[in-house]
Amino acid sequence: MARPINSTRQGRRPSAFASLVPAAVLVLAALASGQTYFPGKGDAWESRKPEKAGMDPKLVERAVAFAVENQNKDSKDLAAAIWGAYGREPGFRILGPTQHRADTNGMIIRHGYIVAEWGETRRADMTFSVTKSFLSTMAALALDRGLIRDVHDSVKTYVQDGKFDSEHNAKITWHHLLQQTSDWEGTLFGTPDWADRPVPPTKPELWQRRPLNEPGAFFKYNDVRVNLLAYSLLQVWRRPLPQVLREAIMDPIGASNTWRWHGYENSWVLVDGLQMQSVSGGGHFGGGLFISTRDEARFGLLFLRRGAWNGDRLFSDKWIDKLRVPAEAFSGYGYMWWLNTGKRSLQDVPEHVYYASGFGGNAIVVDDRNGLVVVVRWMPKLNEFLKIVLEAVKE
Repeated sequence: MARPINSTRQGRRPSAFASLVPAAVLVLAALASGQTYFPGKGDAWESRKPEKAGMDPKLVERAVAFAVENQNKDSKDLAAAIWGAYGREPGFRILGPTQHRADTNGMIIRHGYIVAEWGETRRADMTFSVTKSFLSTMAALALDRGLIRDVHDSVKTYVQDGKFDSEHNAKITWHHLLQQTSDWEGTLFGTPDWADRPVPPTKPELWQRRPLNEPGAFFKYNDVRVNLLAYSLLQVWRRPLPQVLREAIMDPIGASNTWRWHGYENSWVLVDGLQMQSVSGGGHFGGGLFISTRDEARFGLLFLRRGAWNGDRLFSDKWIDKLRVPAEAFSGYGYMWWLNTGKRSLQDVPEHVYYASGFGGNAIVVDDRNGLVVVVRWMPKLNEFLKIVLEAVKE
């Protein structure tokens, strides 16, 4: 049995949790009943025919066919794909490993059982910004263990090497980094913050002279600042984050040993006299998490079960509530999970659904009200695909 973890304090906006209570109650009641299914280690994962799982088999088949027919048509050479997407950014270079990818593949999980599976689901592939949702879980674990006292603490209190010393950066909290609203100013591993998706894109003369936004007031999707979160968590843990992830999450949920979490060739730092690689939160510059669909599905199922796995609590269920609170500056984002608030991103999907999303059409989708976890790789039409999956749910 894993050690029970300490509960964490809830966020400062409890009223935002109200709409989540019914789903949370259902999940906790199922866990308490002892009837909740968890897959065994590795390939010990039971399948059920769609009709046995309360889903329409024809619609499930249609969803799989839709994914295959609408797979990503871009180059499978992900180095080429990255250059095509980001190569115009100033000073851009690939600093972490890349690889050729597989065709589209995926899994539909209901109540823990495999309802559908297609493609190379055991192959460890780049997953780009889906990595961010794994990274935010490292913050959850740090909170549980008291390494971070409160998400609203200034990061400067914990990281005292100059990165948060300026008047602007000193205001930044863990909460800001997790919601991508910090507007941190600086250079990390040779890349300045403004060089990542620079704005305004047509006025390069303004890139380095942009006005700074008050932390928390402005949302900007920015991998430099995400990597700053990874670096700051490394300073807190004093251990490589892949080791923490393996011991605290991946091994307990029975994941394979094929996944790898990479940083950059220049992201090695000295921690307590040892060289450790600060990992990246995505594949924007290469690197990030290389992982199989099956292992991602286990990770999604852990979130469906609110941080509990087969009798062990791996992280506080309060974290699920925290990550689903919309950022004040952008309601479609939580703690490095995408939210469907106002159905602004997934128009045909209920608002309670949340998901991890990565470049090229990678997603881990959690629907706690319907007991669903859906993982799809290299298929960008997520809204249309999920519409069919949800239509398949009958009971």
